[in-house]
Amino acid sequence: MASKRQSIARNRRAFHEYEILERFEAGIELTGCEVRSLRDNGCQLTDCFALIRKGEVWLNNVHIPPYRNGNIANGDPDRRRRLLLHRREIRVLEQKVNERGMALVPTEMYFKENALVKVELALARGKKLHDKRASMAERDMKREIERALKERSR
Repeated sequence: MASKRQSIARNRRAFHEYEILERFEAGIELTGCEVRSLRDNGCQLTDCFALIRKGEVWLNNVHIPPYRNGNIANGDPDRRRRLLLHRREIRVLEQKVNERGMALVPTEMYFKENALVKVELALARGKKLHDKRASMAERDMKREIERALKERSR
């Protein structure tokens, strides 16, 4: 990605639980108070997921805390939020999600250069326990190799 982006929140658990196959950038429909709250507090993406219903993509279980200086326009912090994608992209995602074991998982929420809030959606397949162990072992081996190279270069 050529443009700079300021990260709001990352779903680190998604990389542990799922094998990421493809990534998509989507806009998100927010109110003004929610955007201000994201600038101040951030949000929580740990247990969230995306569903496709009636040709629209919805983001569920994202917690955006209420804006401190807001009023009754704050709204529900845990409401469903619509993701903005092209119809073509939604059709492709719907076909791929209908395959066995595929899911739409948000991996990151960020501000783009033009101050728009974007969500990075990942098309993912759930990992089995042995896959998780293998990826952890691979990560540990890389870490050991880097340590050895660092010691060697001293």
